[in-house]
Amino acid sequence: MIVVMKKGANAEQIGHMVERVEELGLRAHVIEGTERTVIAAIGEKRDEYRHSLESGPGVAEVVPILAPYKVASIEVKPERTVVTVGPFSAGNCHLGVIAGPCSVENEEQTVSTARAVKAAGATALRGGAFKPRTSPYSFQGLKEDGLKILATARDETGLPVVTEVLAAADVPLVARYADVLQIGARNMQNYRLLEEAGASGKPVLLKRGPCATMEELLLAAEYVLNAGNQNVMLCERGIRTFENHVRFTLPLATVPYLHERTHLPVIVDPSHGTGHTRLVPRMAAAAIAAGADGLILEVHPNPEKALSDGYQSLDFRQFNETMSLCRKVADAVGKEMARPVSMNPRDPLPALV
Repeated sequence: MIVVMKKGANAEQIGHMVERVEELGLRAHVIEGTERTVIAAIGEKRDEYRHSLESGPGVAEVVPILAPYKVASIEVKPERTVVTVGPFSAGNCHLGVIAGPCSVENEEQTVSTARAVKAAGATALRGGAFKPRTSPYSFQGLKEDGLKILATARDETGLPVVTEVLAAADVPLVARYADVLQIGARNMQNYRLLEEAGASGKPVLLKRGPCATMEELLLAAEYVLNAGNQNVMLCERGIRTFENHVRFTLPLATVPYLHERTHLPVIVDPSHGTGHTRLVPRMAAAAIAAGADGLILEVHPNPEKALSDGYQSLDFRQFNETMSLCRKVADAVGKEMARPVSMNPRDPLPALV
């Protein structure tokens, strides 16, 4: 249930109600809106305490939450959450673009890609240092060395780093270097990892599992939120179906559906969602038209020689063209999208390999 405070409720009243909720054995989540503050009371036997809480100082009403996901529900927070990290913002009217290589291969590849995507208007850098691969013989990533390279690219460009963490034990290490922790599709229901990522305090990008329902995705997000971390972004990256013309089926109806049920930003991954470079630009534009709050795109200096996912990666020119197309759609639907950045003459846009 949620304890809705009156307009103008002061810090002392809010603090008192947080203490009261916790005295009842419930977990209190304070969510500050533009007009009033609400306190989500999470735990068993919540409804038994409803009338007791309604009499608290500064309380307007106590309302049951009908959705099984409590803190993620739009019932708790009608205002859209905006996740901001440096130049990156996603949510409400802000459209963030995360771009970079599937895997960090070396410093030159990663830094040149970071400079190129920033020049085209991307606001965050993606790159895999730890790579979950179906085959144990495939490239597994550079691990901590890869994280150090991503940190170097951030120092060069100012782009915040988004990278995947695979295990709960790795969260402290990855959080030391990354600005946003990505939970991959294979780990969407790794609840221990979700709890650790939530406790890290870093924003979390949570990818939908290839066979997960919307409710399962939102309940996975609830684990991060329940750890006290409000900066969660949901990512639609395609689901497994009987179709074989694409790597996964990218259901863009996910975007407006989630916007009806949660205040969290929704990011779309057309690279994994299609698995084919030629399909990525149009699906990226379509995602924005559907209301997406951001995109995550794979970009590589030379996709033909990429160590992973080259068949779905854009080269620098293709990424520039994709951003130009997406910007037109963003302007049409009222989304704020970063403009291209003029490079310093001493720091020219890297040439295509």
